[in-house]
Amino acid sequence: MSGTVAFFGLGNMGLGMAANLAAKGYAVRAFDLSEAALEKAEAAGCHAVPAAPDALEGAEMAITMLPAGSHVAAVWRETLFDRAAPGSLLIDCSTIDVATARELGAEAAARGFDAVDAPVSGGVAAAAAGTLTFMVGGSDAAFARARPVLAAMGKAVIHAGGSGAGQAAKTANNMLLAATMVATAEAFLLAQKLGLDPQRFYDIASVSSGQSWSMTSYCPLPGVGPESPADRGYEGGFASALMLKDLRLAMEAAQAVGASTPMGARAAELYEAFAADPARARLDVSAIIHALEGAAP
Repeated sequence: MSGTVAFFGLGNMGLGMAANLAAKGYAVRAFDLSEAALEKAEAAGCHAVPAAPDALEGAEMAITMLPAGSHVAAVWRETLFDRAAPGSLLIDCSTIDVATARELGAEAAARGFDAVDAPVSGGVAAAAAGTLTFMVGGSDAAFARARPVLAAMGKAVIHAGGSGAGQAAKTANNMLLAATMVATAEAFLLAQKLGLDPQRFYDIASVSSGQSWSMTSYCPLPGVGPESPADRGYEGGFASALMLKDLRLAMEAAQAVGASTPMGARAAELYEAFAADPARARLDVSAIIHALEGAAP
């Protein structure tokens, strides 16, 4: 499948995603407020446009990859709903609150658009490599239409359910990641204090009941397990500030539905304190290990 895509948001994630669409044969009309981002998009095979409405010229679908729900709502309500071609496919790949995702999905349907919320998992490296996982909320028809577009940017495209279900899945997933990362860091620090070699502990725990993705794919200690941000000074991964944003969304969602999330709440407290320091906020989520050991990375 190919066609013309209007792409809004060329940050660390969006740029790689737009580039992969262009590489797969889509005509990508890209917009961002950053001139530098537009230049990078042009170099990656996209057609950079100077204003948001220009991105919709000739487009059958639009993708947003923006920082927060307020930004997504503004673009959808002020640009897409008024200017997108009738019957266009609208895809939001941002991580936003479930309520806003459901509101926008309902408003889009009322205007005759197919719309899905499709937040991603995988981080900047996966966005650049085209190996993201998409968790998709929307009708069966909208999902069927969005699937080939999303597959051009990822390795897995999973229909989570109706409108907002993609955001619900992302919120719960990232809360789980935060909690397991904290627990993994705690376990490695405890093992060290008990005299265990970190690699030996990894060799045991990675094939035992304590195994988790946070350990076997993203170990918070450098030199242990597969290469991870810990081996690069905790640079170039999933920024702690972004994890904090997701945890705040999770806590808001939990409060809204009366869910008990004591582990998620404690993880949110730890990342809140850790990311309060701007120098640490940009570091990967696995750098939380330094908050637990009381040493600067």
